[in-house]
This record gives sequence, C-alpha cells and structure tokens, in this order.
Amino acid sequence: MSAPPSLDSALSFLQDDLKAVERALVDGTASIAGLIPEVAEYTLGGGGKRIRPILVLLGARLFGYAGPRAIQIAAAAEWLHSASLLHDDVVDGADTRRGRASAAALYGARQAVLVGDYLYAVLCRTLVEDGNRAILARFAETIGHMAEGEVLQLTRSFAPGLDEATALEVIGRKTSSLLATAVESGAILGGAKPDEQRALREYGWHVGLAFQLVDDALDYTGTSGELGKQPLADLSEGKLTLPLLLALQECAGSERAELLADVEAFARSAAHGRAPAAERLAHVSQAVERHGGAARTLARARRLVEEAIARLEPFEDGPPRRALIELARFVVARRS
Repeated sequence: MSAPPSLDSALSFLQDDLKAVERALVDGTASIAGLIPEVAEYTLGGGGKRIRPILVLLGARLFGYAGPRAIQIAAAAEWLHSASLLHDDVVDGADTRRGRASAAALYGARQAVLVGDYLYAVLCRTLVEDGNRAILARFAETIGHMAEGEVLQLTRSFAPGLDEATALEVIGRKTSSLLATAVESGAILGGAKPDEQRALREYGWHVGLAFQLVDDALDYTGTSGELGKQPLADLSEGKLTLPLLLALQECAGSERAELLADVEAFARSAAHGRAPAAERLAHVSQAVERHGGAARTLARARRLVEEAIARLEPFEDGPPRRALIELARFVVARRS
C-alpha cells in the first residue's frame, strides 16, 4: 500500500533529506566483494517506506536540527532494519519478502547472512564515526533487543502456552525497539532534554506495536497485495499471533483444544516443508473471524496510535510534529 496523500504532503519538507539518505545507503555499502552491494541494493530497494530514517529525520527536525549527521544516523537505522530482514528470512526460511523473492531465496542463505553481517558493520562504523555515545548506546541496546525478540519468537510463538504479554514482548523487541531508537536518536541530535527523549521513545514504541499488530490482523483479513505475501502465511507456519490469542480467549475448552491442535499441525508441516491442509487453515481462520480476533487486534492498534500521538502533545506545533502524527495514523490506515 502506498502512502496516502496526507502523509506524502506532511513529509514534503524532508524530500531533499530523504534523497540524501538514499545516496548514503548506496555509498555506505560499497565493497570489493561485488555481491555485497548487489544484495544490499536488492534488499534496500525492496519497497520499504523508509519509516525508520523518516523517524530519525523528524525527531531531529522537531528540535531544530537539520544537519548532515541526521542523514547518517537515518541511514544507520535503515541498515539495521535491512540487516535484520536478511537474517530473519534465513531464520524463518522465507521465500518471499514484500511480494518478491527474498534475498535468501535469490542469492542463497549463506550469502544473505554474510551481507546482513556487513550491514551491521557499516552501521556500527557510521555510529562510531558520528561519535555520540548516547546514540551508539541506543543502537547497541536495540540490536540486542531485536535478537532477543527473534529468539523469543522462535521458542515461544509456536508454543500452545504462549500468552498475550509474551506476544507483545516479541513485537516490542523485534519491531518497536528500532522505531523508538530511530526517533529518539534524532531528538538526541537536536539536543532534546531527557523527558523529551523519553516521550519520543514512547511514541516510537507505541507506533511499532501498532504497526506489527496491523500486520498480524492483515494475515487473517488482508490480500496478497496488502501483505506482500500470501494471506495466512504466519498461521500456516503455526505462529500464535494476537488475533488468534484473542480468539482463543473466547473459545470453550473443546474448541480451544481443536484450534491449538490445528496450529500445532501447521507448525509440524512447516518444519517438514509441507503445506498445511487448506480445510484446517480455513477452520482456524473462520474461528478467528467468528470470535473477532482480527477486529479486536486492529482496535488495539488504533488505541496504541492514539497513545503515541498523545506523547507529542508537549511539543510545539509545526511540520515535524504534524508529520509524526500523520505517520502514526498511516500505520492503521494501511488496513484500507
């Protein structure tokens, strides 16, 4: 889904900066190993909306900073995001990403992992060259959080005993942590006070949670065009995401046991490279719809967006603040 006109308009004052970020992304991945820039370009050009670089730029502009350091930190945020995608696709065995072949499927898993490692090195070098210890610490913490989130997902998201709190913890560490660090890093560049940094960090955290909850709901209700992958892809792998967890809360004991048995069967099939039975997929999907799992997840995402916007109340009105509001609203508008 492309960005709505309201968001494009709100971000118009950043167009030169965003072009500079694109140049930095290309320049930063130059290497004597020709496959590295090739895979990096393929990954970076995969249709992402550059939400993380935008958050860095907006966080800096909110406090009056529009210098070149924001460009480099914005690029670092995108390199971290892209590195995590390269690794995630290998871990998940994903053949597609954003509606086309994943880098791991196209170039090979080993190549994808190594290019991901290179992107981690590039972003670390960029942060060290910038020299702001607070920003470096935020990114280092975030890399750890993202790895923890992936491990939690691998070990808990397929377990029948998964609870809502753990599911949200996975999302927070895998998705929210980088959005929070991106916007807070921009604020640090702009000289924000600690309480101002905290407000923006909470804004980014809530937006990240909402973003992933919308994706989880769309797995049940969206189209392949909206998702960039086939609907029910997460369910087909046996992942217990919030729509299903909320539906399970409404189920009687026998129905709950049946649904969990279906999901366990999906996980076993995926582990052996087999597609799940279509009728069992439909059984679970219909139960989620019947119990309002996806609708309630979307409602939760909308509340999180409003909580994120509330964190912006102390800041002066102007193009950066209005763009942050539009960006938050875009997260749930993707449901169109």
